[in-house]
Amino acid sequence: QVQLPESGGGSVQAGGSLRLSCSTSGYTWTSYCMGWFRQVSGKGREGEGVAAIDNLGVTVYADSVKGRFTISEDNAKNMLYLQMDNLQPEDTALYFCAADPAPCAEWVFGHHLTEGWGQGTQVTVSS
Repeated sequence: QVQLPESGGGSVQAGGSLRLSCSTSGYTWTSYCMGWFRQVSGKGREGEGVAAIDNLGVTVYADSVKGRFTISEDNAKNMLYLQMDNLQPEDTALYFCAADPAPCAEWVFGHHLTEGWGQGTQVTVSS
């Protein structure tokens, strides 16, 4: 697993939008999954899988964000994005980006601790 540098967090009101970005130039796997995770305040260092995309462009989403969040990648720019629309207060969290050679659904929605994952980018949604 490789942690990747994120950016784009901020503070918005409920119903607003943000786009997170992540540089994906830190690995050389041919088959891979790139995912977004979030750490919610009060839940320690537990990381919740939010969305992921594999090298074939297949995407998976947590039920809580389906229809609101969209994960995409720009291979030419080595960037991964998470477009977050209709944000809700429960989306408030520290967001992280990472990549792994494991299958997406198996990896993203497994158990994760964010210890040593880097700074992340904070998203705060007010009601």
